[in-house]
Amino acid sequence: MAKIAYILLCHKDPDAIIKQAKRLTAAGDYMAIHFDASAKPEHFKAIRAALNDNPNVTFAHKRIKCGWGEWSLVQATLYAVESAVKAFPRATHFYMLSGDCMAIKSAEYTHRFLDDNDADFIESFDYFDSDWIKTGMKEERLIYRHFFNERTQKRRFYASYHLQQRLGLTREIPADIQVQIGSQWWCLRRRTIEWVLEFTKKRRDVMRFFRTTWIPDETFFQTIVRHVVPETEIRTRTLTFLMFTDYGMPVVFYDDHYDLLLSQDFLFARKISPEAFDLKRRLGLLYAAEGVQFQISNEGRNLFKFLSGRGRIGRRFATRFWETESTLGRERELMIVICKKWHVAKRVLDRIRQVTNVPAIEYLFNEDDTPLPDLGGIQKTLGKRTRHRRALMRMLFDYYETDRLIVCMDPGEMDLLQDFAGDRSMTRMLEIQCNFTETYLIGHAMRVGLAGEQTSAETLERLLPTIRNDMVFESDRIRDAEFENMSRMREGATIDENARALSRFLSIGEDKGREIASAEYLFAD
Repeated sequence: MAKIAYILLCHKDPDAIIKQAKRLTAAGDYMAIHFDASAKPEHFKAIRAALNDNPNVTFAHKRIKCGWGEWSLVQATLYAVESAVKAFPRATHFYMLSGDCMAIKSAEYTHRFLDDNDADFIESFDYFDSDWIKTGMKEERLIYRHFFNERTQKRRFYASYHLQQRLGLTREIPADIQVQIGSQWWCLRRRTIEWVLEFTKKRRDVMRFFRTTWIPDETFFQTIVRHVVPETEIRTRTLTFLMFTDYGMPVVFYDDHYDLLLSQDFLFARKISPEAFDLKRRLGLLYAAEGVQFQISNEGRNLFKFLSGRGRIGRRFATRFWETESTLGRERELMIVICKKWHVAKRVLDRIRQVTNVPAIEYLFNEDDTPLPDLGGIQKTLGKRTRHRRALMRMLFDYYETDRLIVCMDPGEMDLLQDFAGDRSMTRMLEIQCNFTETYLIGHAMRVGLAGEQTSAETLERLLPTIRNDMVFESDRIRDAEFENMSRMREGATIDENARALSRFLSIGEDKGREIASAEYLFAD
């Protein structure tokens, strides 16, 4: 059976470290601790005093001061790994942790998972071909030498960097090394760890190279493991669940994230809030529990994105300065069908096409594959369509040689609705209000990635009211905006009532409106 040596890098909160070490070793696993040498000495003394008698805990044979982005983080990890290899000959796996991590599965589940998956778990993507680095330095991290800490010695860091740039002092990457990049939270088998340590002793050139790269904890192990282990034995993923906000900051988990964390296909999670006392208590009890069944649904990232986005009224794509004064044209009439159930709006649009000759386009700002004519590339992506929305609409009016055009939009596109409503052209809107059954909401959650086939009933029970309230909120926002020329169709309304709404929206007779509204299948799910 798998026995894990946890490699813990930490620098604060000694009480939490002591509890974590006792919790993880109580299940028969091991721990090697490197406590930052720049931290308070009394904190380290407290940790040593509390854990000295625990045979399953050891400490890095050397402590050093660590800094973000520096080689010191890798060196501290190596010191802890070397001590763990020596102290725990029965350890089969070595799992990298921080003081902010906690197990989100039981020891029983964790050991069984590692027994069933004979592989190394480490993110390792090609440094140059992948898009793992989104912004900032890329090649410069490697080809220049970085002697200073970017956070604490910013002026020296960039002065050294720019000087090397001006003088052309670049260097070559070791010829037989293909640099990889990924998360620093890995789980490696004992054989792999021994190969890595052997590599560090033999390849002093590679060690010299990485010592002056920037943020080597994202590249060192990721590269060396690829060099010593066959690709078929590497799973390019981390077993630690972590997320980042739009601002690049780690998402912090609190007491009400317990069920969400347990449903993720990971063994640990970071970062757990220091104030999440109940979450830490429940997760602590979980690791020692037996016979726990986990329903893996893995919707965490999409769920977080959905929930955190509810507070945003604005959108990413603001109007470009050159579009501020543009207009669709005073004589033109843009008609917008607004509906959360896209299939209902598409049916209404299809009926409108049959009864009128007005060109009608489906969700062009929501669906990539909406059929559109070739407009010189502006129509190719949702991003381009949204950024250049007025120019796109003018081109569509011109393409169809019409002064009347119908489009569909999701009620969440409030910025687009307000933008078009403020144009000098005539803008008419038709909101189609539908009923949302629980079955539909579950299907919607699955379609947009908020839930999966294995999502537990308890998670859905908490999620569905949020989704329903979100849809109500979107509709209320449209009503509160008090758009001119707004009409509404309702699923529970009579055919005559919906016919009158269609008549006002399309400027057609009520008989034609009734012809459109009388289709029995319009609101069917």
